[in-house]
Amino acid sequence: MPWTKSSHSGDQGGECVEVAHTPATIHVRDSKNPEGPALRVAPSAWTEFLTHATTP
Repeated sequence: MPWTKSSHSGDQGGECVEVAHTPATIHVRDSKNPEGPALRVAPSAWTEFLTHATTP
């Protein structure tokens, strides 16, 4: 499954988030710890989260 780093994550280290999409699940992980735990959410929950996170 291909992971995509957040466009807000820099190349300097620090806090980086990666997301991978599958038809039934959105996976979210810390790019500094790719073998660590990943959060799994339903696509509808991810869409709702993004709506709230990007609303000024």
